[in-house]
Amino acid sequence: MTSHQTTQTMKPATAAKKLGVYLQATPAEFQEGVVSRNELNALQTDPPQWLQDLRRTGPHPRPVVAAKLGVSIAGLARGGVTEALTTEQIDALKDENPSWLRQERATQADVRKEAVRIKEKNEARETKSGSDS
Repeated sequence: MTSHQTTQTMKPATAAKKLGVYLQATPAEFQEGVVSRNELNALQTDPPQWLQDLRRTGPHPRPVVAAKLGVSIAGLARGGVTEALTTEQIDALKDENPSWLRQERATQADVRKEAVRIKEKNEARETKSGSDS
């Protein structure tokens, strides 16, 4: 019996998410088709001009906007940012540095510190329990 390997495909929304781009800003042929795993790999290793431009200037999806601003996606929503932003708009927000952005960055810094504290506590516990054996 021979095994028949099917080509793995994904919806354009999934591929856009994996590529870190805003789906609505991609070319129509990308939005309307399906993307195979091989096509996705090719887009990642040798991005066409439209993908390079999108990554450089946007509009960027919320996870990318949040990362560029140093806040969480929820923090974006609390700040009233619900749409995709271009790199220019992100830079303008950074320059303006509104109070909500300062607050969300501080919150994100606290979350990171707490994550490090918990990780160190767990590692210390594992080290201690390992030496007790």
